Amino acid sequence: MAEPTVFEKIIAREIPAEIVLENDRLIAFTDIKPQAPMHVVVTPKTAQYRDVVELAAGDPDLLAEMVQVARAIARERAEGDFRLVFNTGELAGQTVFHVHAHVLAGSLGEGSLA
Repeated sequence: MAEPTVFEKIIAREIPAEIVLENDRLIAFTDIKPQAPMHVVVTPKTAQYRDVVELAAGDPDLLAEMVQVARAIARERAEGDFRLVFNTGELAGQTVFHVHAHVLAGSLGEGSLA
């Protein structure tokens, strides 16, 4: 059995996080290394999908829900304007292989997005 990802540990409340939004299927929390003035991670509570390509093929409704949650967070925290980033694969900067989206608003900083 694989070691739980950092996101699974946040979902299980084993690692503290500033939770922005949570429902039955998703959790959103502020990124610990923000790359913009508003930087929130949105991830499904299931670790079934490693990246957005797997999610789109396996559960497009969950992907749509992630986008809707990102939009709601941006409306609440950033006047509605936002970037939505899905890194897919190690060479693209993905470091946590549990599908997640970065919701960013404002000027981007330097560094990678997990």
